[in-house]
Parts: sequence; C-alpha cells; structure tokens
Amino acid sequence: MGDEPIMGDYLSADNIVALVTALIGVGVSIGVVWYERLVRGKSIGYRVQMDIAVDSDNELFSALPRMPEATLVLLRIENDGAEDIRHGDYTDRDEQRGLTVQFSGRHVQSAAVTQPDPSGLIEHFRLSADATGVRHRDNKVFLPRVPLNPGEHYKLLIRLTGGPVRSRVEITGGIAGGRVKPNRSVPMDEKPPLFSRPSRLITVMLTVCVTVLAGIIIVGKDTPPPMDCATGRLKVTGSTAFAPVMQQIARKYESQCPRSTVTVAAQGSEQGVRQLADAGAETGKGTAPAVIAMSDGPKPDGSYPNLRDHRVAVIAFALVANNDVPVTNLTTGQIRAIYRGDIANWDRLGGPDLPILLVSRTADSGTRDIFRRRILGGRGEPAFTSRDCRHKNSPSDRVIRCELDSTAEVLGTVARLPGAIGYSEVRAAASSAGVRTLTIDGQAPAPQAVADANYPFTEIEYAYTSGLPPADSLAASFLNFTLRGVGQDLLTAGGHLPCYTPEGLQRCQEPTAGASK
Repeated sequence: MGDEPIMGDYLSADNIVALVTALIGVGVSIGVVWYERLVRGKSIGYRVQMDIAVDSDNELFSALPRMPEATLVLLRIENDGAEDIRHGDYTDRDEQRGLTVQFSGRHVQSAAVTQPDPSGLIEHFRLSADATGVRHRDNKVFLPRVPLNPGEHYKLLIRLTGGPVRSRVEITGGIAGGRVKPNRSVPMDEKPPLFSRPSRLITVMLTVCVTVLAGIIIVGKDTPPPMDCATGRLKVTGSTAFAPVMQQIARKYESQCPRSTVTVAAQGSEQGVRQLADAGAETGKGTAPAVIAMSDGPKPDGSYPNLRDHRVAVIAFALVANNDVPVTNLTTGQIRAIYRGDIANWDRLGGPDLPILLVSRTADSGTRDIFRRRILGGRGEPAFTSRDCRHKNSPSDRVIRCELDSTAEVLGTVARLPGAIGYSEVRAAASSAGVRTLTIDGQAPAPQAVADANYPFTEIEYAYTSGLPPADSLAASFLNFTLRGVGQDLLTAGGHLPCYTPEGLQRCQEPTAGASK
C-alpha cells in the first residue's frame, strides 16, 4: 500500500511525456547514426591547417635560398568516410599517383609528409629505399596511393614561393565509389568531426536535452558538470600584469565546474615562481602542489629545475606617462637616457619644465625584467631613490625613482604625479584614467601589437607548474581550459594572443620575438 503513491508519481502525465520524448530522441539519434554511416561511404577530406609567410632569416630555413613571398602551408588529408580506402580505390591512370595538390599563383619549392596517423602510413610514401612517392612540379604536388582506414590521416608540410598566403589550394583525384572534398578548417590539433553538422545538432539536441529533462523529472538529480571538469582548490599566483585576465578565466571555469575553487593571488612573476618552487620542495616528488605561477617571460635559465613551463599567450606592454606630459613618442635611445639619469627633465624632450619621476616595479616583477631586456638593452634601472615617488631620498641622487608592488599601483601613481613615467600591460594602461601611452620608435602599443613582431615591448606569458600535473587534477584541467578551451576567447578579448592558435603558434615559438635591437 505504501508504494502506490510512489508509482502514481512515476506514472504522472509529465513523466510519461518525458519518457516517450526521451525514447523518441534516442530513436532519432540511432537513425541519424545509421544514416550517416550508410550514405557517407568512401570519402577523403582535406583542410589547410596553416598558411603563413616565412621569414627568410628564420633559422629553420636558413639553408634554403632566399625567395620572394615565401610561404609555408600545412595540409591535413584524412579518411572522413565510413569505409576503408585501399590502394586500388584510386582511379588515376598513373599507378604511382593517387592525389594531386594544386596551388593557385604559387610555386612549390619543397614538400614533406609529417605526422601520419598511424605512423606506419609513412611506408606508403616510399617507392624504394632511395625514392619518395611525394613529387612536385611547378604549382603541383603529386601524392602516392596511400591506403587509409576511417579516421586515419597524414599531413603535408609544403614550402612555396611567388604568391601570397591563403591563395586557393585544391586537391583532386578519383576514388572509386567515393569522392575527394575540402573540409572546414580547424585548429591544428583538433580532430575532424565524426558526423556532419546537421546530424550532430540533431543528436545533441534530442539525446542530451531530452534525456537530461527526463532525468531531472524522474530521478531528481542535479545535472553533472562537464566531463573535463575537476574538483578541489587551485591557487594562481605570479604576474600582476596578467592577473585581470586570469581572474576572468578563473570565474568562467568555476561557473562551468561549480565544485572547483580557483583563487588568483598575484604577487609578481619572480615571487610567484619562487613560491611555487618552494611549495613543490615541501610536498616532495610524490604530490604536486595545487599552484600555478604566471610569469611575464621565462624563468632564468637553470633556475628551479623541477618547474614545468607552459606557454600561454603573447602579452604586450606600454610605456605610460602622466597626462600633463604632452610628449607622445620616445625613441629607444631617449628612454635609455632617461633611465640612465642623463635626461632628468621633460623640457629636454620638448615637454614642460617638470622633473621626470620614474615609477617602477620591484625586483620580483616580470614586467620590470622585460622592460630591462626589451627596452633598456639589458641594462638595469637606476637605484631606488624615493619612498614617495616625488622626492629624492638624498640630494646627491641623480634621478627620482620609486618601486611599487603591482601594475595597478604603478598606473595609479603615474596618473597622480605630474611628470611621472612608468610601464604597464597594454590593456590595463589603455583603461586607466590620467595616463597616456607613448609610442616607442613610432610603434604604437595597441592591443594588436601582440601580433606584430616589430613592436619591441612584448613577451610570452608562461604558466609554471611543479612538474607535470596529474591528468585528473584541477591544475591540469584548468591549464587545458586556459590554453585550448574557452580561456582562449578570454585571452583574445583581453588583448593577448593565445599561443595555441594558428596566429599565435609562430610567435610563441620565437624566443627572441619582439626583442629590442
């Protein structure tokens, strides 16, 4: 008798509708999968994963002759159908040729196969011990007949000349009972979708939404977090310049993974890296501390050998001055003269009769180290000479220079003191009242400067962990979210160039990018 009300609840009209709807959704999903596998048949897809200009002075290509408009293209060729493609499925009359890659307006200089999956595919590109099946002539690359199971792929790295990037690229060739077609371009390491967009949309909408609805009504359980979420607590320390965007990423992660807590407590790049190393030493080799240290630029060579670096984004910085200073541009030579103490008044630079007040960061600051390396040519800043940033500690001091703990303090002090000059991350400077950003050698510190190697005041932002965090840890999940997930959009919105994008890949692989000459 006690069970009857419960059964009545389960057989309510709402629950019956939910159950029937869920069954329909699952049935439609199975039908979509069956239809997709049946009609796709044999198919080879291709997509351009990278198409960039090549600097002739790049050490990777220094052995090749200097060529005009040199470009580098990475092509991915994949079996995106439902059936195997065998050697005999290719229909070209030339038995040694399967597919032809053609470039509009460009001339092929060299071509090589890279990253075959599985690796055994590489054997199909060798005609003999001394002959390769990958040939090129004029604007074409000829590929051998490579057997591919569903989901298998290989990539071509091709160097071209004589034309601009993103010119037309086409692959032609016959597949008996199948087709060769272009696919949507996606980031380099992303796998192609198993199903077409309509089928994915129908499957997701009917299966996930309806099943979750039925589960909420009948079982009454909360919707679980995304599969890649991790639980626990994580501390992000280090760079104050990078702290604002890390706080946004932390809040976004917590909103998607509600059983996690990510605290951003920026204290300066060097101090954050040092504290991470100390925490790792205390916990020992068996357990990695739940800490990530952000650093403006890499840690010193040879220091903290147990730390593992992860390149996050290219970050741009700016030289800022008080609004009362009408100077808008400084050359690298003038900046160095100011920080040597050779120029101590703005009237020497066409400005008002005001002493130049140097508002700097402490020695733990990564921004200060970047300013020293990129702008001051490796020379350090003058000694600390002022406690209040406006009066000398001693009449014999040549300059007035103070040191502050954070980017926000630097910007606030420069805005408050007439004649003050300092440095900051670009977006923080642009949004601060009372300061103006200065061009350096005529180059503007706009947010897009991160993509322009000619602007000298840029650096790579690093995330450091104590060793490699376990795959199921909150540190690993949060790093993946930041580097390859939703965090990329927040990095871009913050004026930074994510390293794991086609545009950022090349900049983040250049350790000297943006260095002053």
